[in-house]
Amino acid sequence: MNALYALIMVLALVIIPLLGAGAAGWHALFGVVLPYLAFTVFVLGFLYRVVKWGRSPVPFKIPTTGGQQESLPWIRQNRIDSPSTKTGTVIRMILEVLLFRSLFRNTRVRLFKDETQLSYGSSKFLWLGALAFHVSFFVILARHMRFFTEPVPALFNWIETLDGIMQVGVPVLFATEIVILLALAYLFLRRVLVPQLRYISLPTDYFALFLLFAIVISGILMRYFVRADIVDIKTLTMGLIQLQPEVPESIGALFYTHLFLVCSLLVYFPWSKLMHLGGVFLSPTRNMPNDNRMRRHVNPWNYPVKLHTYEEWEDEYRDKMKEAGIPVEKE
Repeated sequence: MNALYALIMVLALVIIPLLGAGAAGWHALFGVVLPYLAFTVFVLGFLYRVVKWGRSPVPFKIPTTGGQQESLPWIRQNRIDSPSTKTGTVIRMILEVLLFRSLFRNTRVRLFKDETQLSYGSSKFLWLGALAFHVSFFVILARHMRFFTEPVPALFNWIETLDGIMQVGVPVLFATEIVILLALAYLFLRRVLVPQLRYISLPTDYFALFLLFAIVISGILMRYFVRADIVDIKTLTMGLIQLQPEVPESIGALFYTHLFLVCSLLVYFPWSKLMHLGGVFLSPTRNMPNDNRMRRHVNPWNYPVKLHTYEEWEDEYRDKMKEAGIPVEKE
């Protein structure tokens, strides 16, 4: 039922621009007002969440320790999984952000031999699906930058050429369009078919997947089946960037549907689990070195407390300690 609720919500988001921009002809609303509003909400919401996380005190050292920490000289330290230096921590963060190293190290546990023994094995499917989705999404985003730049930087042209290097059909079929659909399908089926994941999945988990599905499918329809005027689209996008919006009348309702879904994603992004894009950099389990034995971590929530040191205590009770035969540090 959670998946059904999410699907209904996304279908409603598809119908709104079809009626508003298609039937009612509110092109300025869907082509100018909503994109500006969505971008503003995205930027302010993103900054708000990052600043809020950044200001949160970390009361104790909680780095992820996936390996042997630095200890005795003859015990080999795992400098990436349990780094004790800032350099090692940066390397771990780079591997996590760019290659999803923690997902790559996933293991699978299952029972065998009449469900009496545990079996541990490697599980790389989630890592592969997540990496394929994120890389494809990044490449598609880079390709779309040609609509917002004039002249188009050589880097974006190079990425587009590399993405369509197979030269399948006319117009060229981009590899990332197939990969991202397969990755989203895997991530969705994984939530539906795995009982444990299905049990903990909320409508918001399915909503993000269906919304991304709708964005990708509407973009594919617009490129290969219901062709949109690229010149008019760039006129609109460049006008938005230059704060001189101009809405061509010949842009079809499918483009406004695609644009409205993207705007919905931008508004939804800062308040959802998708904010791991910014949160991963502020996660104390990732960005803290494991140097508990070398450096004291002071709780930022601590309030000033008047301390009674051992030296002061001994000065106060030294005579009685001597009478009782208790050794003292100072005579």
